[in-house]
Amino acid sequence: MNKAILVGRLTKDPEVRYSSSGENQMAIARFTLAVDRRRGSSSNNEQTADFISCVAFGKTGEFIEHYVHKGTKLVVEGRIQTGSYTNKDGVKVYTTEVVVEQAEFAESKSASGASSNEGGQQPRETSAPTGNAGDGFMNIPDSVDDEEMPFI
Repeated sequence: MNKAILVGRLTKDPEVRYSSSGENQMAIARFTLAVDRRRGSSSNNEQTADFISCVAFGKTGEFIEHYVHKGTKLVVEGRIQTGSYTNKDGVKVYTTEVVVEQAEFAESKSASGASSNEGGQQPRETSAPTGNAGDGFMNIPDSVDDEEMPFI
């Protein structure tokens, strides 16, 4: 069985092109994920990263093109594929990449904006829930109008 599941951040914006095969053009998105790797003993958690080449085709490639950018944390599932080609100098080059079959966000948009903090934007402050300790719910006063609620 050939299955790879990775969690990492894009090192740069994905490169997307479309196949030129007649009417049914297909998106081909190439990107690199920086995946954390812990080394050493549990008391010395020195971190390093592996940079893994990925490619996504079709609808998955279109999703990557429209919604993913540098710094986005993704969970990708796919298969490892190897290949080779001869470069212009006549040297055989071997390749290894993950062919992405599914991709989804690994964190919320607000969390990714706060962690990457691109463009000088300040992260939004969030208040702690005011409900019962540890229940994960927030008390909402009865005086709040229904129109102020994000959902009903």
